[in-house]
Amino acid sequence: MSGVLAGGQPMYKRVLLKLSGEAFAGVAQTDAIDTAAVYQIAHEIKEVAAAGVQVACVVGGGNIWRGKTESHEKMERVTADHMGMLATVINALALQDALENIDVPTRVQTAISMHQVAEPYIRRRAIRHLEKGRVVIFAAGTGNPYFTTDTTAALRAIEIDAEAILKATQVDGVYSADPKKDPRAVRFETLDYLEVLQRGLEVLDNTALTLCMDNGLPIIVFELKRRGNVKRVIWGEPIGTYVGRAAKHVAPVV
Repeated sequence: MSGVLAGGQPMYKRVLLKLSGEAFAGVAQTDAIDTAAVYQIAHEIKEVAAAGVQVACVVGGGNIWRGKTESHEKMERVTADHMGMLATVINALALQDALENIDVPTRVQTAISMHQVAEPYIRRRAIRHLEKGRVVIFAAGTGNPYFTTDTTAALRAIEIDAEAILKATQVDGVYSADPKKDPRAVRFETLDYLEVLQRGLEVLDNTALTLCMDNGLPIIVFELKRRGNVKRVIWGEPIGTYVGRAAKHVAPVV
């Protein structure tokens, strides 16, 4: 990954952090929402926000509801997707509560109107919140069925002029295969958008990846559970996998 800045300054001033629903369940994945896991995420965000980095988040809902699956085969897809959107609101409120309990001003904006619990998504208002140092959490996806939270992350990041999407995962980057299943899987340090599409690698879904490619928005995939990684990524340390336009090709890390 290139572009590391010297002098202890952040490489990015405004970022969008993409969090999966599973991140809220913690390592054990025994509860839908693990308080310790949520507070770890909140402290990671607080550290970078305190340094002046503007942070927006998109949260998934897979820890509560995964939408249309084989176990929901009799359910209409649109209904299942709306239920998934509501699950993301629960996670967003949990993260907001944790952040505000450690003195980080936070706003939740939802793509589905629910004025009693959150603001509606308004682009200009979201940007103003960020400029005032507030963390903004985007929930309820795009408000439309058939679109993933990956697509939401790409869309919102472009709309608010974020400089990068930081995709927090359970592994330390993008691999040639699932490292949990294939011991020969190797990690990439950098990838071009087209290479991700051609190889069929799991970074973002194709709709989201194409949005990023068309707008030159870089994506950094990194491991969330290691403390301090959010700051390391924003400060330009070469962790995880950098996906961008004409990224310098680096052989997979064996």
